[in-house]
Amino acid sequence: MHKPLITSLLNVQWPSRRALMGALLILCVALPGQGALWAQERRSLETADRWLLSSVGNPVVSPEGDWIAYTVSRNDPAADDTHSRIWMVAVAGGEPLAMTAAALSSWQPRWSPDGRYLAFLSARDGNPTQVWALNRLGGEAVALTNTPQSVSEFAWSPDGRSLALVLQDLEPGHAAALASGEEWTPKPKPWVIDREHFKQDYVGYLDRRRTHIYRFDLDDRELHQLTDGDFDDNEPAWSPDGSQLVFVSKRVELPDLSTNTDLFLVPAEPLQEGVHEPRRLTVNPGSEFAPAWSPDGRYLAHNTTLNPETLFYETQHLAVTEVATGDTRVLTTAIDRWVLDPQFSADGQSVMFMLEDSGEQHLARLPAAGGELERLITGQDVVYGFDQAPDGSVAVRLARPQSPSELYLLSEGELQPRTQVNRAVLAGLQLGEVREITVTSPDGTPIETFVILPPGFDESKRYPAILNIHGGPQSQWDWSFEFESQLLAAQGYVMILPNPRGSTGQGYDFTVAIWQDWGGIDFDDVMAAVDAVVELGWADPGRLGVMGWSYGGMLTNHVITKTDRFAAAATGASATLYVAGYGHDEYVAWYEQELGQPWKPEARAIYERLSPFNRLDQVTTPTLVVGGQLDWNVPIINSEQLYLVLKRRGIDTQLIVYPDQYHGIDTPSLEQDLFGRYIDWFGKYLKPD
Repeated sequence: MHKPLITSLLNVQWPSRRALMGALLILCVALPGQGALWAQERRSLETADRWLLSSVGNPVVSPEGDWIAYTVSRNDPAADDTHSRIWMVAVAGGEPLAMTAAALSSWQPRWSPDGRYLAFLSARDGNPTQVWALNRLGGEAVALTNTPQSVSEFAWSPDGRSLALVLQDLEPGHAAALASGEEWTPKPKPWVIDREHFKQDYVGYLDRRRTHIYRFDLDDRELHQLTDGDFDDNEPAWSPDGSQLVFVSKRVELPDLSTNTDLFLVPAEPLQEGVHEPRRLTVNPGSEFAPAWSPDGRYLAHNTTLNPETLFYETQHLAVTEVATGDTRVLTTAIDRWVLDPQFSADGQSVMFMLEDSGEQHLARLPAAGGELERLITGQDVVYGFDQAPDGSVAVRLARPQSPSELYLLSEGELQPRTQVNRAVLAGLQLGEVREITVTSPDGTPIETFVILPPGFDESKRYPAILNIHGGPQSQWDWSFEFESQLLAAQGYVMILPNPRGSTGQGYDFTVAIWQDWGGIDFDDVMAAVDAVVELGWADPGRLGVMGWSYGGMLTNHVITKTDRFAAAATGASATLYVAGYGHDEYVAWYEQELGQPWKPEARAIYERLSPFNRLDQVTTPTLVVGGQLDWNVPIINSEQLYLVLKRRGIDTQLIVYPDQYHGIDTPSLEQDLFGRYIDWFGKYLKPD
């Protein structure tokens, strides 16, 4: 039900001639002394600009603190694909250096402990994803691993002589062929299902093959399995002395129906036969994840949750656990905000992390022993990733209202830019102004709302407006650049982006308020946001639209069954008849925890009460219905059912199913098509002239 990772792409098939020529003009005039010409050439955002904008990945600082490695992802029109390339830039600043080829996607850069090599993941020449490495001084990349299955995660050992790998078990026939030295060719065969959780978006049907932790020794290229069992093991991290690894796993009786991940420790030295029995470090019935060692190896910082009975709505707190005893201290209960990606400082005295808070995402830190919270980056600088340098400076990836993510160095309280990959494109664009307002829901609850105004906005005029509901629902709109809404604002719409109850950033009670009340209290909240923007005189009440993806689409479906105020709607990857999802999507644990087992009458009543399908006879709003053919997060059956009811009732509707797409529409040309359809659909009903 979560919003897709890639939410902002565009319309129409390929970059228009006008957009490409505009980009060339921008590049030509991006010279000293040409600022006035830049201003003269500014234009509104177009769908084809998505081809020109790049996405910067999280920074990784080299061990000696001289370099920052990162990724840059760009769309490739010729290949109709997105390629990720690894770059590095000096911490002191300067011209970035490309480390990998543009056409060979590479990701997850990791420095060797001595800083000589930059390792990364890449799938090349039709082979499984492997760990590759580059000498920082130059030369071609070489494959460090040669496993028959793809590597999904890896980590350097402290001495640089081994790698911890996360690998999925081989199919039995494949393992037998390897043991006998025979060639193995996979053949079609039926899926034999004997698990409760047996589907996964972007994967498909699941069998009993699990992911486990392996040690790969670089000297003799020997692979040693360190964990096994009917459990998935992930997020390996070496202890500073290299003697053991911590990892995350659900080692409980029914892992498929559990959300109880814990931290486990396993010796890094393999056994001659079999594997060590891991030591369970944490015992909290909630979830523990994202472990990070203290420099002395005595403690682990990690995320924890405290309310397993409502886990999907629970605040992700910061905890520190003593390795020797397993004693855990939760440091952020008084803050009641989501903590992300904790890291110990170099001296081990503090823990740095990202802190989600009321439409913002800060860089913050706390003393490791507990104490006063310090916010290092706040406001409209939205931090999405960071890594600390030995000298105390921090490489950060942050976004701003009118700029996608770029890399900065935080040094002595000052932010210094280190990349400007989108500068030339953005310099030629006039984007919509982003404002933040607080509205009041009918029960008096304040609802934070972002409003993106059309370029050239005139306070004396009313504009057509679109309510854009975020997915999750456990997420939030924030100050970061939002291409989808900026694109529609460029078409002349006031975009309304509220954070209704169910959103994060406002604390546990705010998030859990929609428990067994999907489309109830959150409907009141989003409508209050629309009313407020109308009252401000910005939105024309006769020209309102509503849209959303995933849970945003689900709430859109509730909106159109409860009010006729919207002249057009677009609902993406959504659900309407919730019982149809049970056993068909990947949320069996969530359904049973919150709604119950649907064959039981009292639970079935909850499914039926919440399902907008049962109120579709009330819909009068023309509705565009879209989704991915292979989506097993919120399967396309939900969109098909919604479409057919609207069609049979004579409501203007279309069903758009994107081939070979999952919960997110990831193929660039199809993303462009989707956004073009949004523009056409809302234009038809909100701007008929």
